[in-house]
Amino acid sequence: MGRNTETLNQPTITPEQIRVLEKLCNAVAVSGNETEVRRLVMDQIKPTVQEMRIDALGNLLAFQKKESRKPLRVMVAAHLDEVGFMLTSEEDKEEGIYRFELVGGIDPRWLAGKPVQVGTERRKGVIGCKAIHLTTAEERRNPFTVEALRVDLGGGGKARVGDWGTFATPFQKIGGSIRAKALDNRIGVATAIELLKYEYPALDLLVAFTVQEEVGLRGAKVAAHALNPDLAIVLDCTPAYDLPLQVEDSFYPLENERYNTRLGYGAAIYLSDRATISDPRLVAHFVRTAEKMGIAYQFRQAGGGATDAGAIHLQRAGIPSISISVPGRYLHTPASLVRIADWENTLRLVYHALQSLSVDVLQTER
Repeated sequence: MGRNTETLNQPTITPEQIRVLEKLCNAVAVSGNETEVRRLVMDQIKPTVQEMRIDALGNLLAFQKKESRKPLRVMVAAHLDEVGFMLTSEEDKEEGIYRFELVGGIDPRWLAGKPVQVGTERRKGVIGCKAIHLTTAEERRNPFTVEALRVDLGGGGKARVGDWGTFATPFQKIGGSIRAKALDNRIGVATAIELLKYEYPALDLLVAFTVQEEVGLRGAKVAAHALNPDLAIVLDCTPAYDLPLQVEDSFYPLENERYNTRLGYGAAIYLSDRATISDPRLVAHFVRTAEKMGIAYQFRQAGGGATDAGAIHLQRAGIPSISISVPGRYLHTPASLVRIADWENTLRLVYHALQSLSVDVLQTER
């Protein structure tokens, strides 16, 4: 099958993996329209899996199975989709101006003046609003609303009502970081692709590249029910709010105690979020693995947000689940930022945790 049968000490992020991530991030796959990025993933994993299939909702399910015994069935999930928008009506045929609605969680404050791309033809446009010269003081005090914004495809620009669109931010490597749209969650997808290159003697690896996570964890629910794993590991990109806090009328920043995660501190292990309390046995396994292998890790601070684990752990009779994420700044905006070292530590942590997983991990009482 073309898999790497040599157990490497430490998987690394190479220029080739960065090129794969670039293709994934530059692809357009707004929730409900994941075809383009799914095809890229299929091309990447074809040499490394025994079987892959697309289910009725659009999830891509890939399998590495063992023969002649009943190994631990481990589901690894990474969502394909990204936030974006959908055109809802054509307002001016001559000028190419359209109303739109958001798909997934985007703060309207980040929209005005942003370059976008629309439809399968990737028609270029901009999200337009009233220029500051024309606004009143009261308008400037109030936040933007989607209703006040338009997608402007330029004079003669044509699209179709129902077309998906997203930001047109090109992928760029900046020093030891990566800036791109859709790092949530193409970086998790790229990690799952890389994990499939290796053998895991004690388990069946069932990888779900899921759809519609950004609109309610929908694909993961269907995939988990179909795969019926013994446990699940969700790969995602989680917000980092590790910027200095500033108090009004004070020169000195306060200590930031609510950073969620921090760039440069390694893989983020979830203890809990809005939708899931991670299985403590899996948390302990990942922490042991990180400390044994000398891999940088951090605990994602408990609180809001959710990953596909929120849907997976509730399927069938319950599925022990955990989320492991790469920290990223400015998620769900036109440009996010991650550290390559954090991505590498996340890949290494999940790889070594899979290598050492056994049924014994789940034998103790939760």
